[in-house]
Amino acid sequence: MGSCCTPDNSCHTNAAEATTATAVADATTTVYAVTGMTCGHCKTAITNSVSALDGVISVDVDVAGGLVTVTTGGAPDDAAIAAAVDDAGYELTGRA
Repeated sequence: MGSCCTPDNSCHTNAAEATTATAVADATTTVYAVTGMTCGHCKTAITNSVSALDGVISVDVDVAGGLVTVTTGGAPDDAAIAAAVDDAGYELTGRA
């Protein structure tokens, strides 16, 4: 996988990062380990892909830590989240 990062480790796509601040009583937060992330573009790609899933309230990506925190309304669909991460070009290796 090629890098989209500039020498200062910023992303050249200038994609806006989506953040959602929604409070849901039965929200569940799950942290996943993801490999292959190196820059802001990686963060945006995973955020957009996972955020598109039904039931996902918010996604927080820690590129340096290799972690993706997903908040869902109820129990998360691990298989769907893994598929969304895979579609974005990265590998979900399990829950952290």
